[in-house]
Amino acid sequence: QVRLVESGGGLVQAGGSLRLSCAASGFIFSINGMAWYRQAPGKQRELVARITSGGSTNYADSVKGRFTISRDNGKKTVYLQMNSLKPEDTAVYYCQLALGRDYWGPGTQVTVSS
Repeated sequence: QVRLVESGGGLVQAGGSLRLSCAASGFIFSINGMAWYRQAPGKQRELVARITSGGSTNYADSVKGRFTISRDNGKKTVYLQMNSLKPEDTAVYYCQLALGRDYWGPGTQVTVSS
């Protein structure tokens, strides 16, 4: 079955960097687009970045120029490099696959202190 497992979250000071990883299994990774979402306390889950099977990307305006999504089809992993982190980036970050329905990982907490 589809399985998505995020890692790489943690506590970082404002201006710092983190790289999130999402290890995928149970489907043909290379032909599917993937995305990162986040959900801050009391807020709706929002799209952060998306990458197509061909490597095209798009980003939320709030993270453009700071975050980079990438993928390694050999490792069946999608990454989110987050630079110049801000306190407002604090959230649980989720990996998402849309394949007939939405699949989600359990999430990884990112906390940015000011």
